[in-house]
Amino acid sequence: MTISGNRIKADRPEPIISNIDVVPYKKRMDPQVAIDALLDGYHVLIIDYYSSGLILLNELKKKLKSSYSDESFQGQREFRSKFRELSNRILLKINNSKLNVRKAPEIGWLKILYPELTEFLLSFPQIQGLNSSWQWYLKGIYIPVLKRKIHPWFGTYFPTRFEHIELFDEWLKKYQGEKSSAIDIGIGSGILSFQMLKHGFKKIYGTDFNPNAIIGLNEQIERNKLQSKTELFYGDLFSEITQKSELIVFNPPWLPASYDSEGLDKAIYYDKDLFPRFFENAQKHLKPNGRLVILFSNLAQLTNLCNVSPIEEELARNTQFQKEHFIQKEVRPASKNTHRNQSWRSSEKVELWIIKLAGKA
Repeated sequence: MTISGNRIKADRPEPIISNIDVVPYKKRMDPQVAIDALLDGYHVLIIDYYSSGLILLNELKKKLKSSYSDESFQGQREFRSKFRELSNRILLKINNSKLNVRKAPEIGWLKILYPELTEFLLSFPQIQGLNSSWQWYLKGIYIPVLKRKIHPWFGTYFPTRFEHIELFDEWLKKYQGEKSSAIDIGIGSGILSFQMLKHGFKKIYGTDFNPNAIIGLNEQIERNKLQSKTELFYGDLFSEITQKSELIVFNPPWLPASYDSEGLDKAIYYDKDLFPRFFENAQKHLKPNGRLVILFSNLAQLTNLCNVSPIEEELARNTQFQKEHFIQKEVRPASKNTHRNQSWRSSEKVELWIIKLAGKA
């Protein structure tokens, strides 16, 4: 599709189309044989039932849990990294947009994302991601503050917790500034933009470096007939936006990256230069009496990934901006169904930073 004159192509899990050596696995085999093959660097191909892959993933998780027993935040991160590495060597074959195993789910993304391929391989976790995404896309995700569903496209981040969105909505209800336009940086599934439209903003300029977010949100905009009120830009931070606005909204990742992030991890982990680049560019796009609104969390400090908020660091360094207001909201307890140690959730707070140009009223 074409957005703002630029042709963009959807991101998709990279298909394996070359011949590779695989160790076949089916339900009647000892899972340890397949796990040993994975640990030795081989790929394992599921050849009978879809459920065989689920069994193998569960056995692999049990095996790794015994080696990665550290329950700290960092320990869990290391476990997930190793599990991701090994589980992505478990493969499934796709023929004519169908999984080549019995009792497998129907996944519409296979036809949409791979129209030119009749036979290829994908990892089992990639297939799981495609399957979950397809169900979310079909059924929609209900967003309480919007009182309706969104239908996120494959590979697009959407929240599973809503405290920061509620905090933003509470602030919007009291907002007394101009509402002619707003810029939504990293628009994602569009929730913040839909909130601003609900509260009377006339025009939203949204950017995202994720092509799938732009493709999916463009579908939603057309479906809801919001083309005249929303303009999308594909690219990093402010992309090719030339307009100045009275409100710039940014919901960045909340955790510092310890490695090069890919895919949806880019919506969770931020690079060290993200906030300096954002503030430098925001200065060029903010009207004199405008405001920056940043939605954030104290999660990184609670989990000992950093000592000081990157927003505080940038405000101390960048004298062009100053904090006007700071609001926090407690986070609800973790679900009883979660298997992760999330004791820190009792102290977590989401944050709303209101920032203005220095010296402005």
